[in-house]
Amino acid sequence: MTGAAEVAPVVVAYIPIGLLWGTLAAAKGIAPLEAVMMSVIVFAGSAQFVAVDMWRDPVPVLLLTFTALIINVRHVLMSASLSRHIEAIPRAWHPLVAYFLVDESWALAERRALSSPLTLPYYLGITLPLAATWWITTCIGAMLGRALGDPSAIGLDFAFSAMFIAILMGFWKGPSTAGVLAASGAVAAATHLAFAGPWYIVAGGLAGALYAYATWRAEEAA
Repeated sequence: MTGAAEVAPVVVAYIPIGLLWGTLAAAKGIAPLEAVMMSVIVFAGSAQFVAVDMWRDPVPVLLLTFTALIINVRHVLMSASLSRHIEAIPRAWHPLVAYFLVDESWALAERRALSSPLTLPYYLGITLPLAATWWITTCIGAMLGRALGDPSAIGLDFAFSAMFIAILMGFWKGPSTAGVLAASGAVAAATHLAFAGPWYIVAGGLAGALYAYATWRAEEAA
């Protein structure tokens, strides 16, 4: 119950984002069943938004696959971080832990690990509502299609960004956090301006990790 209660605000934020993605998918001619299957199999909002933006006939399968790989390479960093905290979760459940690992579940699990052991009931409590909400809302959005109107007219296009900003604030620890965010954001912005494609996601993540590592080494040496 603790996990479900903590993830409730994020679940609410998932609703407009899922509806938005379903609407965009319908506009590209993706059938509701196909949209749901993509959400279940891929289950990665950022990659799905990029994929639907690139969608055309014929579908550039190799390009979409490579782009999704680049976008989701951050899961390697998240998995390495989360692996330190899953000793209490039976190994047989680890593949399911990996499947449900998204930015929001990672952030909540990491925050939980700061004060309490990360247990399977807690992890399922935060991940199952997220997954179910994403699957259902993308299906509804795909079925309604353009009936929802222009999502940007009511600010739904900013919902994704707003949710991530709120999650990041949960990790705020003062100047050290500000440094990581500044380094990551600056490098991501510069990369986005200099190179086409999703390379800014990888560059920003690596810049933040390197800054955190350099800061830690400096503190250890002091």
